[in-house]
Amino acid sequence: MRILVVGSGGREHALCWTLAASPLTDALYCAPGNAGIAEEATCVAIAADDSAGLLKFCTDERIDFVVVGPEGPLVAGLVDKLEAVGIAAFGPTAAAAMLEGSKGFMKDLCAKYGIPTAAYRRFTDAEAAKKYIREQGAPIVVKADGLAAGKGVTVARSVEEALAAVDTAMVDGAFGAAGQELVVEEFMTGEEASCFALVDGKDFVMLASAQDHKAVGDGDTGPNTGGMGAYSPAPVVTPLIEKVVAARIIGPTVEAMAEEGRPYKGVLYAGLMITADGPKLVEYNVRFGDPECQVLMMRLKSDLLPALIAARDGVLKHFDLRWYDEPALTVVMAARGYPGEYKKGTEIRGLDKAAEVPDVKVFHAGTKRDGDRVLAVGGRVLNVTATGKTVAEAQARAYEAVDRIDWPDGFCRRDIGWRAIGR
Repeated sequence: MRILVVGSGGREHALCWTLAASPLTDALYCAPGNAGIAEEATCVAIAADDSAGLLKFCTDERIDFVVVGPEGPLVAGLVDKLEAVGIAAFGPTAAAAMLEGSKGFMKDLCAKYGIPTAAYRRFTDAEAAKKYIREQGAPIVVKADGLAAGKGVTVARSVEEALAAVDTAMVDGAFGAAGQELVVEEFMTGEEASCFALVDGKDFVMLASAQDHKAVGDGDTGPNTGGMGAYSPAPVVTPLIEKVVAARIIGPTVEAMAEEGRPYKGVLYAGLMITADGPKLVEYNVRFGDPECQVLMMRLKSDLLPALIAARDGVLKHFDLRWYDEPALTVVMAARGYPGEYKKGTEIRGLDKAAEVPDVKVFHAGTKRDGDRVLAVGGRVLNVTATGKTVAEAQARAYEAVDRIDWPDGFCRRDIGWRAIGR
């Protein structure tokens, strides 16, 4: 098969690395890709949101199957456009991608179908949102309704912080149109984890669990980012918890979306809070997580490509995927200043030395090649990923590789995996 992966991040590098190993793959392309992806696939200079350019490329190059990585093109309907011209694609339609495209839509669906989640209200008026926040008190959570690249959520410890979050979104317009509507919801106590499922419109297959680290600083301090590291499996997701998630959250969502005339196909990523009352849904993402995809792909024993095709074709019912028991852990190296202002174009050296550490793979997220040099061009730049017999061993290997990378303009958290190791 001739395969195109859409996207340019660490998630897409992990997908390309995995798909390149499939005996079904004849040719692998990535649009637009990055310096690391270029080692696995032929990179083509077409932006992930250039649907016309992508359609033309797929037609010209006789692409058999497209795997859409990021949420933006999914919410914008790239899968619909590809399928309309007879090109098979993995990912939800625009109607189904609303599960991530609108937090309000997701919350309303949960309320209608009894899917456990935090109590909430939706607002399009800043003063009404502030009045509700004052009535509820803190801690409280303020979320931009639309896509905000992982930065539209404020877990406010005080009423003042929550009121400021309303102003940031609605008055200052920090998230553009995505912040013109807000979801304000109760603060849930517990431990966060992520569960993933492949869905074919009616049936689903649970994938491995993971836990990511959203805050920029050690000890989960500082602002939220797109994710500073992750590991899989998440010890908090016991076999019993996984069964409950499948029965009370994933299954009912798949049924609800079919009932609503928005059948869901693709990967469904459930961000969860494991509370004293059991798992509750924090949010849905409609794509593989980033950096969670990186640790999942390191642990996947089966060929990914037939599973993605089965999800698209609606034949997952008797499908099974196998996983290595060994945990995997990834450390995100980001540009100094991220998630705020950061410098682009700084040189990264020592990647070959990092790759020599056993059981380590360095996935590229925000890089480009300039002759023989690799330059940082994004906020999150590298995902240094390792496996080991234990989370502690995987962590030690990942940081050994991190320490071999010579990039003065980069930084990372030094405590990825701390919860699992603490156990």
